[in-house]
Amino acid sequence: MSDRKPVTLHRLRELHASGEKIAVLTCYDASFAQVLDRAGVDVLLVGDSLGMVLQGHASTVPVSIEDMVYHTAAVARGNRSAWIIADMPFGSYQESAESALRHAVRLIQAGAQMVKLEGGGWTTPTVRFLVERGIPVCAHLGFTPQTVYALGGYRVQGRDESAAHRLQAQAAELAEAGAAMLVLEMVPATLARELTASIPIPVIGIGAGVGCSGQVLVLHDVLGVTRNAPRFARNYLQDAAGVEDAVRRYVGDVKAGRFPDDALHSF
Repeated sequence: MSDRKPVTLHRLRELHASGEKIAVLTCYDASFAQVLDRAGVDVLLVGDSLGMVLQGHASTVPVSIEDMVYHTAAVARGNRSAWIIADMPFGSYQESAESALRHAVRLIQAGAQMVKLEGGGWTTPTVRFLVERGIPVCAHLGFTPQTVYALGGYRVQGRDESAAHRLQAQAAELAEAGAAMLVLEMVPATLARELTASIPIPVIGIGAGVGCSGQVLVLHDVLGVTRNAPRFARNYLQDAAGVEDAVRRYVGDVKAGRFPDDALHSF
């Protein structure tokens, strides 16, 4: 995979159009960026999950824009061909679209090719504002970790009919505003499949079933580092010859539709 062509936004759209699943993993440094890129991961997500798996916080809320710029630059230096998405941390886009633009520019200049922000409804104008200024955006619906306190903990979203309709409406609005990708976290697999079929952009699931356009997991969950990993994760290292082999197995299972198993890893 080391000689593969760079993954571009156009290539991601081609994968989506052809029905090929998109394999995404979080990444936080140059060394793992090299490994994940060689193993064929399509997208490296510099996630604010680093606040939990690297910094030891109880949530992603304490992560700063400086943290995200630092880790994005590190990943970009190690990566050769994967597409890089960087999370916009809590507080970096809530104030105004102009503030969001300033912070997004810092992440793009650090090496990101797309930024991700959480929530629907009020975020739609911000997504449009960024896209109109040439910054690709990935939206994030369902369980949104930055608002864990408002949501009352790590809870599945969209279980009742009204919540499901709201998620579907927000997804459509975000796609219309120009979001090029959507992460859908911890929603029932049936809803995720319906939502994926209803919008024209790739939907990357995490705890959302196999019916999404692709999958993302936290790298530390895939490598069995995380204690009390979420039920939607799978430890790929336990049966692998090493880290790169574990990542290749994850990529292969995502591409083949073997991961996730809706009976084991979904809601």
